[in-house]
Amino acid sequence: MVHQYQLNGYHIVIDGCSGCVHSVDELAYDVIGRFPDRSREEIVRELSGKYPDCGEGEIAECYDEIALLKKEGKLFAEDAFRPLADSLKQRSAGVVKALCLHVAHTCNLNCSYCFASQGKYHGERALMSFEVGKQALDFLMANSGSRRNLEVDFFGGEPLMNFDVVKRLVAYARSVEKEHGKNFRFTLTTNGMLIDDDVIDFANREMSNVVLSLDGRKEVHDRFRVDYAGRGSYDRIVPLFRKLVQARENRNYYMRGTFTHYNPDFLEDIRTMLDLGFTELSMEPVVCKADDPSALTEEDLPVVERQYEELAKLMIRRRREGRPFTFYHYMIDLKGGPCVYKRVSGCGSGTEYMAVTPWGDLYPCHQFVGEEKFRLGDVWKGVTDLSAQEPFASCNVYTRRECDDCWARLYCSGGCAANAYHATGSVNGVYGVGCRLFRKRMECAIMAEISKEDD
Repeated sequence: MVHQYQLNGYHIVIDGCSGCVHSVDELAYDVIGRFPDRSREEIVRELSGKYPDCGEGEIAECYDEIALLKKEGKLFAEDAFRPLADSLKQRSAGVVKALCLHVAHTCNLNCSYCFASQGKYHGERALMSFEVGKQALDFLMANSGSRRNLEVDFFGGEPLMNFDVVKRLVAYARSVEKEHGKNFRFTLTTNGMLIDDDVIDFANREMSNVVLSLDGRKEVHDRFRVDYAGRGSYDRIVPLFRKLVQARENRNYYMRGTFTHYNPDFLEDIRTMLDLGFTELSMEPVVCKADDPSALTEEDLPVVERQYEELAKLMIRRRREGRPFTFYHYMIDLKGGPCVYKRVSGCGSGTEYMAVTPWGDLYPCHQFVGEEKFRLGDVWKGVTDLSAQEPFASCNVYTRRECDDCWARLYCSGGCAANAYHATGSVNGVYGVGCRLFRKRMECAIMAEISKEDD
């Protein structure tokens, strides 16, 4: 499956099945576009008028080079992964590699767009006990097979509202990881309201990554990210974020923002973060019900797509000026990239990755927590509802029929199961808006990566 597009002066051709990316001149671009439907002679004849300076011989030579790429499996390749899809996921059956520990089903902010209902997840407010968290870590070690590196994200609500338990759980993990042949890598996701010197020291010592919630411009951030008195949090958290990031030497963190109908021009929020000195950035489109006032509208999407293009150009310009920054969704490796398993099977929600509630219940991921029909079991007995797990164990990019004619399917692996479910009622569905924006992000990310060859 071949996809062609032009962006920022580049003519780019992606072979979706082989993963090959070609940056070509205009002649080759036009030949490739005609290659499936026309003969060599027809293409030469048709393009000789458009490219009179090339001559028929040069056009024919270009055609022959493209035919060779096809023969080598680098263009118009057959999909060799579809027959492997089911067996790939079966190979890792029963192996859990990551947990999202909901140590706090409560929050000190009252963000109206919060998918987690201000941290309650449609249920009661609660804090995870050390005993439940310890059992979750034991469950992870016992069910991780031969996998050495294990991932744990301290999540909420606001996990720093249960900071003592977080510290005790990390200490416990460190005390037993060597005897079990494991290595824990911890992440903390926080809104920043409770950051202090103790948090900074602990995070720098124990957290492989810290995710910091900031929506960009003060007026944008304070529209939604308010406390229960309705006061914006920007002025309180930005100095704390800057202190933490400086202490981490500007590494191993992410500023994680959300853009909505009220700021589809989110590049201005990226610029604000850069002006504040932050260089590890992520801005996610809001995911909410279509009738929510903050939901992106059809009219917003072209604006967002232009923002992605301008963002890529800004990244190129700053890189060439010696002031690079990272944008999470534009991180792509064109030479190695994700393995075949990841390309086909996706994030592993419900099988390799699970969320744990304060009570020890297991859910496929944090976005399913609170929806009882997706409860898989608990950290004491493990996965006991195989019928709830089965849709996640069996789904892959090829079980989503809407993906069959999409060039980006082996980049997104079929997309987010939670977004699909909340948009369509099925984890095997697709979230159309998300798909459209993902394809645009991939086009921009690939173009930005190709541009490095010109540096």
